[in-house]
Amino acid sequence: MLYALPAALVLGLFSSLHCVGMCGGIMGALTMGLSPEVRGDRRRLLLYVGGYNLGRILSYALIGALVGAVGAGLFAVIDPERGPMVLRSIAALLVAAVGLHLAGWFPRFATVERLGVPLWRRLEPLGRRLFPVSSLPAAFAYGLIWGWLPCGMVYSAVILAAGQGGALPGALFMLAFGIGTLPAVAGAGAAAGLVARLRRIPHLSRVLGLILVVLGLAGFWYSTNHPIELGI
Repeated sequence: MLYALPAALVLGLFSSLHCVGMCGGIMGALTMGLSPEVRGDRRRLLLYVGGYNLGRILSYALIGALVGAVGAGLFAVIDPERGPMVLRSIAALLVAAVGLHLAGWFPRFATVERLGVPLWRRLEPLGRRLFPVSSLPAAFAYGLIWGWLPCGMVYSAVILAAGQGGALPGALFMLAFGIGTLPAVAGAGAAAGLVARLRRIPHLSRVLGLILVVLGLAGFWYSTNHPIELGI
């Protein structure tokens, strides 16, 4: 657990590479959906962006608590020593797959992200009722729903959270991951136009995708060569 939280924070920061093309666009759309009065007041705009992201990160923590509890129970019965190593390896390969998908070389990865679609279909209508967001509680509620959006980078973090040894460590891991994503996602909300321009830069997606592939493969190598260490 000592190294798990900093690692989760770094994973969240690296996931920003994926967020530029996905969550950044969502945050930009949510921001542009606010009233002109809110968008024209920097303080109020930051409060709304903060509400969206607070809800989203708390959802991540809830997911972490759930999978952490389930993982601890499974490992106690199956294999408490090798289980976390297997999860670290799977999560690292998942990060590499996200990179290939972001670069446009692995379109079938979308099938993996569809694993959460059944649940999202039940939650998405709730979010639609809140849009356009007109109050801070509504922004927070929308963030709680947004946290369950199917996303490959979130899945990789969830897999790692399952190996943290319990509900509280799993929740703290996903909380740290969510904090790591905050600069890119919140920044996208405050600069929606900049995100749109970034997405039009030629080959940017391929460059970001290659970075994620390298990080994922490095993580896989480290996981398979350090099977005894705890945490990630």
